[in-house]
Parts: sequence; C-alpha cells; structure tokens
Amino acid sequence: MHYYKPKDIAKELHISTSALRHYESWGVVPSPERNEKGYRLYTKMHLAYFRCLRAMFPGFGYAVTYDVIRHIQKREMDEALWLVNGEQVKLQQEKTIADETLALLENPELDSIRDKKLKAHMTIGEAAELTNVESSAIRHWEKEGLITPDRNPENGYRLYSPSHVRQILLIRSLRRTVYYLESIKEIIQAVEHQSIEQAKQLVREALSVIHQRNLQQFNGIHKLMELCMEVGLLEFDDAALLKPILTFNPDRE
Repeated sequence: MHYYKPKDIAKELHISTSALRHYESWGVVPSPERNEKGYRLYTKMHLAYFRCLRAMFPGFGYAVTYDVIRHIQKREMDEALWLVNGEQVKLQQEKTIADETLALLENPELDSIRDKKLKAHMTIGEAAELTNVESSAIRHWEKEGLITPDRNPENGYRLYSPSHVRQILLIRSLRRTVYYLESIKEIIQAVEHQSIEQAKQLVREALSVIHQRNLQQFNGIHKLMELCMEVGLLEFDDAALLKPILTFNPDRE
C-alpha cells in the first residue's frame, strides 16, 4: 500500500502539517496507523478526507463541513448529502432575494414581487411575507436605524410602503456580504434620495459573491463524491445513478 507523508499532503493543500493533526484530533479525519518509528501512515483514504475538507470549507463553512464529514464516517451518506442540499437551497434563496432587489432598484415603479402586488401600505407581516424576511429581523433593523416605517395614526401600527420593501430587500442582500452597519445606512439613505447607482452596483457585487460561493459549493460536492467513492459508499459506475426515476422524465419537455 502506498503511504503519503504529512508534508506532501500539506504542500498540496497549502496548509501546515499541524493543521492535518488538528483535523485528526477533532475527529473529522480517521486516525492513521503508525510505523515503528511512530510516523503517521496516511493512505489514499486519508488524502480524500483532507481534500474534501479543504474543498468544502469555502462554500459550506466549518460547522456544516464537519457535520457532513462525520456522517460520512458513520456511513450515513444520505444524511450528509441532504445537509449539503439544504445549504444549496439557502444559497438559491439568497440569489432570488438579490435578483429581486436588483429588479426593484432598476425599476422603482415595479409593483409586484413573485406575482404578489405591492400595496401602498402594508403591515409588517405582509412586508415580511413579500421579502421572505422574519418580522423580528425587520424590527431589529428598525432599532439599528436601517429602516423607518410609517405609523398608522389611529393605532400606531407600523406601515410599510413599496419603498420600505425595497429597503428591506436591499438590507437583506447587503447583510449577507461584508458590509458594515454604517455602510448599509449610507446606501439606504442614498436610495431614499433616489441615488441608486451605488446601491445597484453593490447588489451586483453581492450577486457576484453568491455566484462564486455557488462554484465553491460545487467544487466541495465534487470532492465529497470522490470521498464517498474512496470509502466505498458509492461506485463510480453505479448503475442506480443512471437509472431514470419514474417521477422524473428527463426527455419530457
């Protein structure tokens, strides 16, 4: 059997040999055998684990990656893949929000979102449903000074206009990127004063980040599938992967 030296694996992955030992001590890479001198004997399986970890971190983060890898160690491939799928769903939702935000900024007169009409005055519940943002988050952003809703003079309830909806969508898009609170305030104020070019550019940058993370996720999934094959959870030429599922016909328009 061919064994890999820690320094060779570390060089390939651009990390230190101590990082390899940390992954091992954290239980996300199986402990290797050792030779008579006590040196670790890393195999092709260990290399697949290390490659998968490093490939998944950028797109899925540490916590999710560790959970996925631990499921693989328990031979729970389905559970691991559904965790990954859940993260992809979240990213798709973020892209949808960013796309809708950009559409509203480019066309301020747009009167609907996902075929739902924007009313002149909406409750916080209606604004939350339209933007797919929790009511508690909207209230929190109000406390941070990011959004100032109108008030119903009769009962004091919050009232949200189409302009407020644009602000909520914009805040959500920017909060998912690297922008700080004060920067977001400046952008929101610019939108309020009809200076939206900067806001549109920042949303495009947010979309670019989302596209990059999508690529990173697929790269991580590629290495995850290689790991599944290496540990015997999946065969490269598994006939079941090519067998059509009756509820889905790829040839049907």
